[in-house]
Amino acid sequence: MQSAPLLEVDGLRVEYATAHGSVVAVVDVDLQVEPQSFVGIVGESGCGKSTLLFGIAQLLSPPAAITAGSVTFRGSNLVTMTEKQLNVLRWEHYSVVMQSAMNALNPVKSIRAQFDDAFAAHGHTSSSENDRRSTEVMKLVGIDPIHLKSYAHQLSGGMRQRAMIAMALLFTPELIIMDEPTSALDVVGQRSLMAQIKRLQQELGFAVIFVTHDMSLVSHFSDQLVVMYAGQIAELGPTRAVFDHPAHPYSQGLLDAFPSIRGPRVELTGIPGSPPDLSSPPAGCRFNPRCPRVFSDCLTVEPGLYDAGETTARCLLHAVDTAKSTREGSIR
Repeated sequence: MQSAPLLEVDGLRVEYATAHGSVVAVVDVDLQVEPQSFVGIVGESGCGKSTLLFGIAQLLSPPAAITAGSVTFRGSNLVTMTEKQLNVLRWEHYSVVMQSAMNALNPVKSIRAQFDDAFAAHGHTSSSENDRRSTEVMKLVGIDPIHLKSYAHQLSGGMRQRAMIAMALLFTPELIIMDEPTSALDVVGQRSLMAQIKRLQQELGFAVIFVTHDMSLVSHFSDQLVVMYAGQIAELGPTRAVFDHPAHPYSQGLLDAFPSIRGPRVELTGIPGSPPDLSSPPAGCRFNPRCPRVFSDCLTVEPGLYDAGETTARCLLHAVDTAKSTREGSIR
């Protein structure tokens, strides 16, 4: 008997209220995260990745708001919970590692003091037990526990990110949500941190949602991959399947935009143009102004998610009823 998903996102919609009307930044997203899985969410800047993450974690603040859908975690809908109810779950059952550890960590408190704040918020008042656990998680992420006395500015970028991950592990949660935690690191530091996150995940058994704009970062670490474009899921499926046989032209464009260290030298092509303004997205497929395989129906028909082998893709090339239109040829 298959176990229920740890997290289930159903029809999630996030809107920003602006002076010129509502802007839908996340459009009816459906997503399942299984226990102990590693889900990567990728896409260009401005495609809705971080907004989706904050919606899942219930960390949105005005002018952003969830206007439809549900986020079911361990059988309970987070969207309908009060702040008090959410605070019981945060850190203990799910935690978040922010993009910039320098901004997320309190600059006037030591790492130990910030750990103690998390312990106090969940009723853990034993100083000796808190010290033991603080030392333990620092060692888990490869930092000498002596740095519990340090302040954020005294740590390198990589150490700050590891300290944030250590804080996220204080209560051994079932889910850790990470918003581009490697963005401030060099290439070597990124690889080292990713390897450490994967090792900890396998050792401790938590699930990961990892948001990044760099597909190469998740290529060897994630089990499932979500490709987002203009607030929608463009493609979803096993990471290896997306990389080996991308079903959406946008996924292919992202793969063509970063170099491989193996095989023959291949010219990087990238994707022309830029993502659309979400206050007035194009009709039909949102990728049609930039798509090299666009045909007439793409300009008027809004695609759903269609089966495309091992993945699902939001592309009319995979819709059975568009076969005739496809044969009519490209209009560009």
